[in-house]
Formats: sequence, C-alpha cells, structure tokens
Amino acid sequence: MPPPPHHFLFSLLLISASASASASASASAAVAGLPEFREAPAFRNGRECPQATSGPTRPPGTTIHIAMTLDTTYLRGSIAGVFSVLQHASCPENIVFHFVAASRRRPDLRRTVASTFPYLTFRLYHFNADLVRGKITYSIRRALDQPLNYARMYLADLLPTSVRRIIYFDSDLIVVDDVAKLWSIDLHDRVLGAPEYCHANFTAYFTPRFWSSPAHAAALRGRRPCYFNTGVMVIDLWRWREGRYTERLEGWMRIQKRERIYELGSLPPFLLVFAGEVERVDHRWNQHGLGGDNVRGQCRNLHPGPVSLLHWSGKGKPWLRLDSQRLCPLDSLWQPTWDSEDTTSLSAQLKSSSSPSRNCGEGGDRFEPSGND
Repeated sequence: MPPPPHHFLFSLLLISASASASASASASAAVAGLPEFREAPAFRNGRECPQATSGPTRPPGTTIHIAMTLDTTYLRGSIAGVFSVLQHASCPENIVFHFVAASRRRPDLRRTVASTFPYLTFRLYHFNADLVRGKITYSIRRALDQPLNYARMYLADLLPTSVRRIIYFDSDLIVVDDVAKLWSIDLHDRVLGAPEYCHANFTAYFTPRFWSSPAHAAALRGRRPCYFNTGVMVIDLWRWREGRYTERLEGWMRIQKRERIYELGSLPPFLLVFAGEVERVDHRWNQHGLGGDNVRGQCRNLHPGPVSLLHWSGKGKPWLRLDSQRLCPLDSLWQPTWDSEDTTSLSAQLKSSSSPSRNCGEGGDRFEPSGND
C-alpha cells in the first residue's frame, strides 16, 4: 500500500537548484533545459490488488488508464499530477499513463518522466498540431489557444483500440484520493462522465450571436445542458469512436471559425456536443477554479464539501505563483516540501481551507468561465 501523505504532496520529488540528483537524471535534464526532479519512490500494490500483466495495453478490469498532455510549460504540473495519483492509489502498479505531446522535445520529456518515475508504465504519443491549427480561433487567454489544449478531442484516435476507457486529467491538478473510485463509476450508456454544475450560467459560455441563431440553439433542444469542466473526464473510447464524436467537435470548431460563437478555447465544443448527456460524477472529483478566472487569476478557496481532486483551472498556476513568491493559501497543498518544515497533514489542511471565500461568492460556489487550463 502507498504511504499516507504525512506532509505536503510533493515530498522528496522536486529538487532545488542547489540539490543534487542522480548523475544520469541531472545530466539529461540539464541538457534539455527542463526542471530537475528527484526520483520518486516506488509505489507498490497491496496484497488485495488484482495481478496485472505487463504492458500499456493490459486486459480490461485489471488496469486503470489515465491520459494527460505533456509539454515543457506545464511539465511541473504534470509531474505533480502523476505523483499525486500514484501516492494515493490503492493499486499504483495497475495504473498506465498515456501522455500526449506535440513538442519536438518528446525525447526529453520521455527521459524526464522515465527518470522521475522509473517504475511507471507509460506511453508517449505524438499529437499532430496541424490537425487543429487551422481550426483554432483566438480566445480570452493565450494558453487556451495552444493546439495541445485540443488534444483531448483526439484521444480515441491516438490510443490503441484495446483501451476502452480512459480518465483524462489536465496538467494543473492533484489527486488526493484513490483514483480507482473515479475509474469504477458506471457510465451506463453515456460516452462521458464528469462533475456537472447545473446552477452555473450556461448561456455565458456562448456569444449573443450563437443564441440569436435558431439553427445553433436548436442543437441543445431536448436536453437540459449543464456546465462541466473538461479537465476531469471519464470517457468510453469505444462509444466515442462509434458516435464519431471527434468529427462532431470539429464541426463546431469550423462554425466558430466563421461566426465567432464562443470565447473559451476547447471547452464550448464539448458543451455543445455533450452537455445534458453527461454521466454525473460527484463534485469532489473536480474542485476546479483554484487558478481564479482567465483575467486576474485571483485566489480562491475550496467549494464546500469533500475533496478528492484539486484543480487549478484558470489563469493562476501554483508553480508560477511559487516562483513569483505570490502564493495563494491553497497553493501550499501543491507546494513541494524541500523549503518547508510544516508537518500539518494534508487532510487537516483541506479541512481548514474549505470555508467559503469572498472570491467564490456565497458558499464558495460562484462560477465564472475559467476555461480548462
């Protein structure tokens, strides 16, 4: 069984500039110009875990498949996310990661992951940015316009057909619960499962031009659409392929290119295709918006209720706040421990941080369009 999180999440992982790592890891990271990471501990299965065969395409039922994007800008966030999943998993050796990268530095990214997590089973896929480059329109934040932000639309094309189900995670989150609980949700006949927020102002995600078009608004007829954040999704890839959902998403991107019907990158197409037809997942699995909105990136507290996953969607990222020494209170849950002597348990910190904040509105439940980054 993995050890409990006695301190902050990143214990023993990220190294400071003055610290020394193993010669091979340090050399490869120095050449690549990427952050240096200490080797993570080997997280092992408990006795109750089913035996999983080797390889990234293991038989269904024995393996949890997780997809994440990987690039140089968000590398620290991705490493933190992977570490958090393994640290809290009941059967960490039964997890396979599928990383998607568009950068020419894929070999460097692969070496960084392999040297940091030498016991991790993972695959790295190339995402052809040309698939979306001509379909992307500018949004309210540059990060939302990057081609890799759209890679989640193409997972069914990138991953092997033997992988039926995938959990998609953004690279700005940490998991503080056993991911097997999220993996085991029943999708019934749905393609996608995610936490929904039906009290959010759904109309705010689209321009007046969209709502003034009877043809566009008709796409939502017969559904009760609710906002959901695409940074945490459980996807049935077989049903996705059968329904040709990538083509449906691309269709809305083409309309957007002509008519400007939304402002928020890759999120609105997902809302148009899936909203109202999403299998609901408990809100504890996406405490999102911790990065504030897309303009100010202000500090926010947790929404009320239990927490299984913390998500810094919005402009403010914890590693950038750490570098600038302008941390928000909740960023300490992400912050590594090499510069901290705090021994407060993670669960106690979460409990003390769950009071409503003025930025979140009454009850901590104000929802502003924050995109997926």
